[in-house]
Amino acid sequence: MGDLSRTQTCRCDVVLEQTLGHVTHGQNLRRLLPELPGFEPTFVSVEYDVDGWAARVPGFGNWTVRAGLRARRGLRSLGRHERDAVFVHTQVPAVFLGRATGRVPTIVSLDATPLQYDELGEQYAHSTGPAPVERLKTWLNRRCFERADHLVAWAHWTKRGLVADYGVDAGNVTVIPPGVDISRWGREERAAQRGNEPVRILFVGGNLARKGGDELLAAFGHLRSHHGAGVELHLATPTPLAPIDGVTVHNDMRPNSPELIDLYHRCDVFCLPTRGDCLPMVLPEAGAAGLAMISTDVGAISEIVRDGETGLLVPVGEPEQLHRALERLVSDAELRIRLAGNGSALIRAEHDAAANAARLGELICDVVASRAEHGTGRARSERWTR
Repeated sequence: MGDLSRTQTCRCDVVLEQTLGHVTHGQNLRRLLPELPGFEPTFVSVEYDVDGWAARVPGFGNWTVRAGLRARRGLRSLGRHERDAVFVHTQVPAVFLGRATGRVPTIVSLDATPLQYDELGEQYAHSTGPAPVERLKTWLNRRCFERADHLVAWAHWTKRGLVADYGVDAGNVTVIPPGVDISRWGREERAAQRGNEPVRILFVGGNLARKGGDELLAAFGHLRSHHGAGVELHLATPTPLAPIDGVTVHNDMRPNSPELIDLYHRCDVFCLPTRGDCLPMVLPEAGAAGLAMISTDVGAISEIVRDGETGLLVPVGEPEQLHRALERLVSDAELRIRLAGNGSALIRAEHDAAANAARLGELICDVVASRAEHGTGRARSERWTR
């Protein structure tokens, strides 16, 4: 921890959006932040669901409005307790927090800017609105970023979007990726393929179509016709599928569960030919678990799947190239082992959840100390710039 932890406790309200991969990120922060010396977090969950009478309230169907109101209500429910800072992940619940955080420093974390999300919107069934609405949305988010004492970006891709599209000072943005629990997800490096066992390919994704699962199934069909029982495909997805030769569907896997971790450890190749993503949490999990990775070059994926170094990148919507990449890894055990080893080293160095939670806690305490010393949380941000 930083200097603050040696003199007093840093009390921080931690507001967490609970959608998609943010659920796993929230689980990690809830477990790790309370373990930091000199850091005392109080958590507020912002759930996505909307049903019953709430679905009929005008404007409540909009996720930004709903998230902001729930974040405000969650902070109010804590009462007038002493807090030194408010940390909000993501910017969605932060946009309408306004004065709800009081006069304490606010740190906002995000995996993608709204404009970056708009670029991927078609894959998320998300569409932009009329020009006046979009201008208002951009203004609201720009104001949110300007009001924050500091911003935390999941990836350098995210940071570039903040600087280029919203005019944020690069010195006020720190890249701290979401992490994976290495102690649970790590696996001993494989020296060779296990006996006569098949090469097992793993896909993990809630939305099979958006994540490219249909293209993977087609490519696997070609692999199966060539390698027969020497190759298997395991799909961890809630999407129901009819039986397919060589394919096992796991419909009941929960994030961070021992069953899911064991499935990763039993596989050799991780394949996510996604059509639209920011920084999928499944990739650092795959890297930590020692799997050679295949994915597409969208969002910040190339910061983890470095082509020819930690995995193979294929273009979106190119089933032939996906098939060739899979064939390379299925046929070349030495390549699989090399990519898996490099990927594991990268995740341990940059995506260790415990180390990154400590970095986050220290950053928050540093911003608090800077506000107390200089009247702004930005005065000492230079040492955090990455």
